[in-house]
Amino acid sequence: MFSKINSCAVFGIDGKVISVEADVNDGLPMFTMVGFLSSSVKEAGERVRTALKNSGYHMPPKRITINLSPADIRKEGSGFDLPVAMAVLLAIGILPEIDMEKTLVIGELGLDGEVKPITGVLPMVYHCMKMGMTSCIVPKENEREAALVPGMKVYGVSSLQEAAEFIQGIIQVLPCNHESIINIGSKEDYNLDFSEVKGQTSLKRGMEIAAAGFHNVLMTGAAGAGKSMLAKRLPTIMPKLTFEECIDITKIYSISGLLDNNNALIMKRPFRSPHHTISNHALVGGGANPRPGEISLAHNGVLFLDELPEFNKNVLEVMRQPIEDRCITISRVNASYIFPSDFMLVAAMNKCPCGNYPNLKKCKCTPYEIRRYQGKISGPLLDRIDITMEVMPIEFGSLFQNESCESSEDIRARVETARIIQQYRYKDEGINFNSQLDGKKLKKYIKLGIKEEALLMDAFKKDELSARGVYRVLRLARTIADLDESKDVKSSHIMEAVFYKNNGKFYNEEV
Repeated sequence: MFSKINSCAVFGIDGKVISVEADVNDGLPMFTMVGFLSSSVKEAGERVRTALKNSGYHMPPKRITINLSPADIRKEGSGFDLPVAMAVLLAIGILPEIDMEKTLVIGELGLDGEVKPITGVLPMVYHCMKMGMTSCIVPKENEREAALVPGMKVYGVSSLQEAAEFIQGIIQVLPCNHESIINIGSKEDYNLDFSEVKGQTSLKRGMEIAAAGFHNVLMTGAAGAGKSMLAKRLPTIMPKLTFEECIDITKIYSISGLLDNNNALIMKRPFRSPHHTISNHALVGGGANPRPGEISLAHNGVLFLDELPEFNKNVLEVMRQPIEDRCITISRVNASYIFPSDFMLVAAMNKCPCGNYPNLKKCKCTPYEIRRYQGKISGPLLDRIDITMEVMPIEFGSLFQNESCESSEDIRARVETARIIQQYRYKDEGINFNSQLDGKKLKKYIKLGIKEEALLMDAFKKDELSARGVYRVLRLARTIADLDESKDVKSSHIMEAVFYKNNGKFYNEEV
């Protein structure tokens, strides 16, 4: 007899429907699996045979052939165990001949028939929902993750026998409730707050602008001045995630196996802070079966690189294209994988190897060592930074002042207002933030007056900005205008944008 079960595989962050076909015929007793399989999928044959026997199902002495279609796509992972077992039970007549055309089945089997959790459930279920499927059978530990997809009836099973008896109608398995999953963890909880940062008024303003427009930031200054402190508090003032953004982030973490079983949906913006010893593949993703790297795990959030010059130069240079394209393409012989990487880059660096410059009483570095240290960051990478700020040390008296500082909630309120303005403006453009404006959209949405244009031209000549640098100043000015709820970009907005682009140096030239 012949049977077919719908399963799914993950390629990049998207799913691909895989048909698991089983054929049982007379002949020498064999269990053969075909369909361009990896070693982990080939091993499913032995797992399935043993799991069926230990679950009380008798395997007839016949020739059993399993095909995973389409055959030109390499199959990876252990999620095909359960659909293979179900296809075999259908083919030998143990399960009734029911329509499984709109049902997805995924899961790994233990030798005792236990259904074990797998990674990448969310993108698989999400893709199958878009392909018209209406229900899915998944491991019990993955049902909360799968239930994030609206319009899908999700049935979580703990064993092969439970799944088989559910299909036979012997037992009832209640579907997981989509609405109850969405309400879990809807309130963000941060232990950090901007009110804890003393002084640093211009730096806080720079962080507010960065959060409002999703701009890249570089902070320079002596060790212990508060660079890391500010960076770690940045997510607390960023706009709250939309449901679509939550799904995108959760899909990436699902593929990487980093989801918390207690919170199926990620509701907070990611903050990733890799060590400077990180490799190229760990940062951008890769491997024989490509997986997301740190730039993808920071999607819709913050990628914080502390001690920037300590990173390997090759590691930093591979970020240049993903920063511009907001995605990373990893090519292999059999396929290309695309991972999103729309992150806010926040970097921090000292001005010298010892970290004490410009305090000449403590700094013993030579001018050559200082230039060499700062020269580790290439010009093209610096050109992709929107905001450059110098962090000055806090005076002792400021540390113990009882002055009340703005909380993250107060700053976020202004950031949210600016984001709403941007979303309304770009509702037909497919972008959300000013930092995503390209050359054509810049001309469409940023109209400069004669005074503003002359001011920008003068800044271009004196500060030796590149064409990309001018565009980044314009994007910054547009964000500053949105924070002021101003329809037009004014001279004051241009001047403040140049101030933050030009490492905190005031621009007071008369035009």
